[in-house]
Amino acid sequence: RPDVLVFTSEALQQPLTIAGNPIANLIASTTGTDGDFVVKLIDVFPDEEGRDPKMGGYQMMVTADILRGRYRDSFSHPSPIPANRPQRYRFALPAANHVFLPGHRVMVQVQSSLFPLYDRNPQTYVENIFLAKPDDYRKATIRVFDGGDKLSFVELPVVSATQ
Repeated sequence: RPDVLVFTSEALQQPLTIAGNPIANLIASTTGTDGDFVVKLIDVFPDEEGRDPKMGGYQMMVTADILRGRYRDSFSHPSPIPANRPQRYRFALPAANHVFLPGHRVMVQVQSSLFPLYDRNPQTYVENIFLAKPDDYRKATIRVFDGGDKLSFVELPVVSATQ
């Protein structure tokens, strides 16, 4: 999908074990005054999966979560997003205990909707999103930055084989 930003590692040479909460660190801007930020951590199986050929290239979600932009600084004091100005969005994904096996790849997907699991965001700041009117819903363009002092990344809670 063109509205999903995808980052995929090379095939792993060794097992990669995570235990705990991955942390999403996004620097992003929007043309709106609110927006959702969804981050998914995915285990991509090898294209050739010898034990079970139908699993070749399978994408297994390990963990994912969503942050409504209005809560980027505080869950108790929501605020509009300044349009077209990069903002930091840092949030923990649900805890995961997972081993990415050799030959698998680590994938991170970033998107701005998880409908129908989560309600749609009108992309404009309204005091109570559940009372948003049809005119409050507008298209917005979200840009995720990935370089220089505006680097977006996901911190993985990697544990060593000796732990």
